[in-house]
Amino acid sequence: MTVVEHLSELRRRLFISLASVGVASILGFVFYNQILSFLTGPYCKAVAALPPENRPEGFTTCKLVYSSPVDPFLTLIKVAFFSGLMIALPVVLWQVWRFVTPALRKRQQRLGVWFVLVSMLLFAGGGAFALAIIPRGLTFLLGLGNESLVPLLTVDRYLGFLIFLILSFGISFEFPLAMIFLAGARVVSSAQMRRFRRYVYLGIAVFAAVATPTQDPYTMLLMTGPLIGFYEAAILVARLLKR
Repeated sequence: MTVVEHLSELRRRLFISLASVGVASILGFVFYNQILSFLTGPYCKAVAALPPENRPEGFTTCKLVYSSPVDPFLTLIKVAFFSGLMIALPVVLWQVWRFVTPALRKRQQRLGVWFVLVSMLLFAGGGAFALAIIPRGLTFLLGLGNESLVPLLTVDRYLGFLIFLILSFGISFEFPLAMIFLAGARVVSSAQMRRFRRYVYLGIAVFAAVATPTQDPYTMLLMTGPLIGFYEAAILVARLLKR
């Protein structure tokens, strides 16, 4: 394929991906109230878990506020688009795979279905892991308040915080798949991965510190631990593949 043909193929894959996200966003719009209730669940759990001595007087509700007349509309758009992206993720991943397929051998091309399935499972696992630890992180942060520091969370700030954390964990959980792909393509070897282990560990720790908005050591360690485990699993798989 020429450069122009590659660009044309890329445009077609992007169009299909964006169209699938747009169609799936309609479902996010239809079920907006249910999805918003689900997304605010971690905040409600954090409020309920606050010790009485750390809970400001009158702070008994988990409702979010907004500071601009357009915030409810922007929240609707944000929730619908985020939901559409999650629903259309299999289609997006499949389009990514189909774009890189011409550069692969016949045997590697047959791994497309497994690539999409494993990518989905890893991303879903990262998102579920984030939703499981967010209430604990929010409880820690809200617990630092007192009578002089009363929390008043706006819906746009909270959803931005939540979505960023879910995406951070979801993308970071794709790390072992990327390493196995590089090993399979002979870009890196298991010996190189073992040799640079300490530097990778340091990079994982720095990434976890930057990617977790709560900035508390608890959440950082919860991200660092699985990533290190995934890296070791990628080394093992690379050795089994004799790379």
